[in-house]
Amino acid sequence: MYNRRKFITQSALAAGAILSSNGLFAEIEKDAAAKRLTILHTNDVHSRLEPFPMDGGRNQGLGGVAARARIIADIRAKESNVLLLDAGDIFQGTPFFNIYKGEPEMKAMAAMGYDAATMGNHDFDAGLENFATQLDHGKFPLIISNYDFSGTAMEHKFVPYKIVKKGKLKIGITGVGIELKGLVSDNLYEKTSYLDPIARANQMASLLKKEEGCDMVICLSHLGYQFAENKNKVCDEILAAESEHIDLIIGGHTHTFMDAPKLYKNKAGSDVLVNQVGWAGILLGRLDFDFSSIEKKNLTKSHTVVIREKTSE
Repeated sequence: MYNRRKFITQSALAAGAILSSNGLFAEIEKDAAAKRLTILHTNDVHSRLEPFPMDGGRNQGLGGVAARARIIADIRAKESNVLLLDAGDIFQGTPFFNIYKGEPEMKAMAAMGYDAATMGNHDFDAGLENFATQLDHGKFPLIISNYDFSGTAMEHKFVPYKIVKKGKLKIGITGVGIELKGLVSDNLYEKTSYLDPIARANQMASLLKKEEGCDMVICLSHLGYQFAENKNKVCDEILAAESEHIDLIIGGHTHTFMDAPKLYKNKAGSDVLVNQVGWAGILLGRLDFDFSSIEKKNLTKSHTVVIREKTSE
């Protein structure tokens, strides 16, 4: 009888220990998941709401907001913390923009749940007042730090930076745009003043990292990745090298298809990643980070997702 009672007691204690251990493991995994981040991003979509037509062209069947929305929803169903961003040139390139001036583009982005975007040169194509009006349909913050919109319709429609919380992570986002003079008609950008993008990006990044204590600082850039014909023109390569406190630059403007992000060293010798995913919404960039290690952040996976409709296969 004694041995039987002892066995039952010991078994109960062992079962309790297992349950307690399982609970502990569940808490550890929950904490680790709260420190993982998936960043999805687009750039230079240029009003491509529908896939490219099936006309035998190189891009036939690719792109389209319906397929992009489905893929984003699938990723969100599997990952706890997803950040969705755009690096500008939302407008211009299809009849949708010519007729509706950007409303369906903004509504599509709102439906997909974009967390933030910056402004590209083609987003000025129907004028500042139009962009300010269409932005109301977007329901996401427009982040740009080196355009001074004082005295224009955009004066109160943008922010120089934004802090987004995902799980246990605090992510700081800023944005920079390209020089408008000579690229955009004066009457379209009106009184907008162009400020030094490197100085402004560094100012915002310092505030976000040192004062706000962000775990990561992202710069949405419409400067262009690089310019072979003018190596001194400000671009993402130069911004990365001259930056401080920026961890990731998500770029646009040059329609550069990058299979993987490029690693640079900033002024302090720290790592800066630069990525861009072509144009027309053909690709969706994906970067997965893990902040649970002692090194604070670690890029665990990066790849581009081809946007196409599901087939019957």
